[in-house]
Amino acid sequence: MTELIPAEALAMIGTELEHRTGVVVRKEFQRWAAAVRDLNPLYFDAGFARQHGHRDVIMPPLFLPHVVTGVADLDELRPDGIPAIAPAGKVPLGAAGRMAGGEDTTFLEPVYPDDVITAVRVLTGLAHKHGRSGEFVVLSWQVTYTNQDGAVVARTDGSTIAR
Repeated sequence: MTELIPAEALAMIGTELEHRTGVVVRKEFQRWAAAVRDLNPLYFDAGFARQHGHRDVIMPPLFLPHVVTGVADLDELRPDGIPAIAPAGKVPLGAAGRMAGGEDTTFLEPVYPDDVITAVRVLTGLAHKHGRSGEFVVLSWQVTYTNQDGAVVARTDGSTIAR
């Protein structure tokens, strides 16, 4: 059996896998909210949002990762639809396949149109596991989202499964 977690991968724990920045665009998050049928007036009506303590409409929290996600050409996608340059793919493991393991996000501050959001993903752990279908690795990571003022607006703890 090949070594699933080589020393080179272990040495990456605590290092940055990804650093992305994007600008919050009102029309983009409003289109997304309408498409998923989340018609909360906080996302569409600035007067309503101000009445509830906000300076403007706020972005739907679940839209946050889309602010910093780039556009991938179809030729850059793996057969499973994930970009070939996905952050978990940067960790050299003895298992080539990757799939989502789960996420837990804590939203800390509202996000407004024109905010500049930076997302930094750090590898927080690697665990060799054995399941019914064989050996696999769980990659644990954390993404910290900050705005242009340096305020942390959200944190996501997640995992990726490598088989």
